[in-house]
Amino acid sequence: MASTIEKKDNNIVEISLQATREEFNEGLKKAYAKNKKKFQVPGFRKGKVPYALVVQYYGEGVLYEDAIEDIVNAAYPEAIKEHGLKPVSRPDLDVEEINEEGMKYKIIVTVKPEFTLGQYEGVEVPYSEREVTDETVNEELERMQKRNSSLEEVTDRAAQEGDTAVIDYEGFKDDVPFDGGKGENYSLKLGSHSFIPGFEEQVIGHNAGEEFEIQVTFPEEYHSEELKGADARFHVKIHTIKAEILPELDDEFAKDVSEFDTLEELKADIREKQEKSAKEDAKNAFENEVVRVVCDNTEIDIPDVMIENELENMVQDQAMRMQQSGIELDMYLQYIGQTMEQFREQMRPMAKVRVKSNLVIEKITEELDPQVTDEEYNEEVEKMAKAYGMQVEEIKSAIGDTSEYIRDSIRARKTVEYLAEKAVKTEPKPVEEPDEEKSESDDAE
Repeated sequence: MASTIEKKDNNIVEISLQATREEFNEGLKKAYAKNKKKFQVPGFRKGKVPYALVVQYYGEGVLYEDAIEDIVNAAYPEAIKEHGLKPVSRPDLDVEEINEEGMKYKIIVTVKPEFTLGQYEGVEVPYSEREVTDETVNEELERMQKRNSSLEEVTDRAAQEGDTAVIDYEGFKDDVPFDGGKGENYSLKLGSHSFIPGFEEQVIGHNAGEEFEIQVTFPEEYHSEELKGADARFHVKIHTIKAEILPELDDEFAKDVSEFDTLEELKADIREKQEKSAKEDAKNAFENEVVRVVCDNTEIDIPDVMIENELENMVQDQAMRMQQSGIELDMYLQYIGQTMEQFREQMRPMAKVRVKSNLVIEKITEELDPQVTDEEYNEEVEKMAKAYGMQVEEIKSAIGDTSEYIRDSIRARKTVEYLAEKAVKTEPKPVEEPDEEKSESDDAE
């Protein structure tokens, strides 16, 4: 079945097709076979009415919907393949004429945009790598030290920042208790800023066994309408004060927290991991910036439907991630006072960036045509199996027809790596310090 196409504005293509009368009649008979149990004519049992009598009794039009659907479903994929089209929207059907010669119709569909690539080899992009120093190593050691700290009760001094105070508290607004303002035997880390501003600071300096009052003002952005910006009083009693005891950073510490026998070996391992992480982060940041610059060099008229589709994918991904944490997206949006439309609009710029990036990388991949070896494919499948906690054969069985998608992903990754290899690394621009003299003169004005 021959077809012709006409390209319209906004990446819309009209595909004109015609089914012969013979083809249309075949479609009618298939529609009859599908629906014959629905037809009833006096003198015939249900489902036994002959085709010719159905057409005579009900009219040929009763079969049109299913006949047209059958014809179009067969012709549309062939037309797409014939003209090399890449649809990005659901097709719309326009039946122009059904007569003795058959059926003339059009399929209207939005396709991927055609565009010319800008410069993609040799783009200049700043490269920087996070520095690993004795200080960064020691900071990680201190974090490990804190993770392995213990709490010991202290009785010979008042509470100070860093301590954990076990307290009872009750809040009052205008001397009336308010909902959610009471707690018993609550372990409060002083200096954690987990309570409203000013609360923890007023606990500092008091001793275990003391009862006292503190005054606070709730933030204007507090979630409770009743307490936004309100002054409140809390009655507090300290039961116990516990100080954080840090283990000594020595060889014994290294043995307790790692597979190493000495602190120096642990430090060397931390440095090695930080250096590896710094290189990996720098590589990823550089590749992302290369892709951004390459995309900026290319102009594309992106169909709205592609952005809407990407937005829908992003919303679904976000909803799934939140659901895994036990949070419903709709409830979360209600809590922050945002509508779904506002949420979508907030993500729209990122959706547009993603679509453009995918289009550009896809086209460069077509030009470069990187090949994927079986070894590379198997490595990717193994990574997936590890990530999902499954056996490799289970993953392969589950993948099925999506194996080509994995190969395309590897090809795209190879393209990005190629672009980064061809890019020119430049020195990052220095961060501009504020001009103090200018600031002072501005203040004087």
